[in-house]
Amino acid sequence: MFCRNQTSRATVARGSAMEMEVKRGRFRLSVLEDSAQDCEVQRLIEREVRIREGACKLLAACSQRDQALEASKTLLTSNSRILALMTQLQRMKEAQAMLRAGRRSSDGASADERLPCAGKVAISDIRIPLMWKDSEYFKNKGELHQCAVFCLLQLGTEIHDTDLVIVDRTLTDICFDEPVIFTDVPPGFDLRVELYSSCMEEEFSMGFSTRRLSRLGSASSKKFMATLETAASCSSHSSGTGSPGGESPVLLPALSVRGPKYHLLAHASLTLCHAQNSFRTHDLTISDTEGSSFWLPLYGNMCCRLVAQPLCMTQVVMCGKLRIRSESNPEDWRDVYGVLSGSDLKCYQQQDDSDSLETPLFTIPINKDTRVRATERDPALHTHSITITNQSGDETTYTIVTHTSEDTNNWMEAFWQHFYDMSQWKQCCNGLMKIEEPSPKKMTVTLKQGSLYHEMVTSPSTKTRNHLQPLNRPVSSEIQSLLSNYYNDSL
Repeated sequence: MFCRNQTSRATVARGSAMEMEVKRGRFRLSVLEDSAQDCEVQRLIEREVRIREGACKLLAACSQRDQALEASKTLLTSNSRILALMTQLQRMKEAQAMLRAGRRSSDGASADERLPCAGKVAISDIRIPLMWKDSEYFKNKGELHQCAVFCLLQLGTEIHDTDLVIVDRTLTDICFDEPVIFTDVPPGFDLRVELYSSCMEEEFSMGFSTRRLSRLGSASSKKFMATLETAASCSSHSSGTGSPGGESPVLLPALSVRGPKYHLLAHASLTLCHAQNSFRTHDLTISDTEGSSFWLPLYGNMCCRLVAQPLCMTQVVMCGKLRIRSESNPEDWRDVYGVLSGSDLKCYQQQDDSDSLETPLFTIPINKDTRVRATERDPALHTHSITITNQSGDETTYTIVTHTSEDTNNWMEAFWQHFYDMSQWKQCCNGLMKIEEPSPKKMTVTLKQGSLYHEMVTSPSTKTRNHLQPLNRPVSSEIQSLLSNYYNDSL
């Protein structure tokens, strides 16, 4: 196993696909030089390349339209992830080159400049209204024009796709209910929502259209099994400590695959200002015209619920033992255990009470109207102190004393960082927005001993109407869904 702990030259395994690409001149070996911080991105790229290769071969073997649509969706999603990861890797290499040249990064940020905390962003309950003509919707005559539709959601290098939905003129809205959660998101995020469509009536090539998977010959079955193992192995590679042989993943040329094609129908960009604890409407930019086979009569708007949870609202910012008195009762000093989190400084009788989620003795609001300052050393207190004043409502001032001057400095730094985080996340710090977790999908199916499905899939699955349910790793959910369909068709 080749492990990079510092900048080094990449090694290329003899006879590997990457060596062939270097020989053909598609890549320079210098591009593959990396440092330890690039390894994780490279492992992710390698994983997606393997998934893409597996999806291409699965697409050629599909015998049903639903299978081909799901495989094509996997291919598009994987390509998008590879492109995003390659872009990130390029930026990282540019930053490394500038550091080696002794120059500062292009943003000109100072090393000691404050950085806001990250957070979670979730989008759910997506509704895209359709605007059918009266003659199409009310009369409802003739052949149904059907399209397979899904959303691709991208925030930085994190990309998710929704379930596949079949749309025809009997529907008035395209709905994607399940929440999609992004983690480690900065406040300056830009969430891109893309709506893709594929015409259901278009013909596509099916590599094994005359044979069911369970009836494949021994040689064909082994070849197909090898393809699936290649796609499945990406999970083990992504969890390892490095690429085998020190290989860096490369973006291989796109394989020529015949099958259903998805086209960008519309897109929208959502930022922090769109995050609200309610259902809101946003504008859609429509990409194509009515003449396209994959066209749908979009109204031009998208409704969804976009919420954000900065870490300063969900995690403990600072905690420790404090002595506190209020301005209204200056002689009444109280020894408490203070916990700064969200929009409150909660004061407990002891630390165990905070760990057991007991009700605090009292709470001091911490918000945009709160003023915090460190006072000069008080001869009576023999230490520095901190005053907290809430200027909204009844103006109240609290005085806080810590055990040491170092503790006082740590609390002041925590307050300043907390105020900075709240100023960057804005309305998301007015109150904790609720994020709903995706619902678990429980599926059952009778397994056939000795079948390819039984060998490759460890978790059972079923197929639901209009979309396929994902399964657990190590095999990707899309590949597992395809195998599930193959097996069900052979029963």
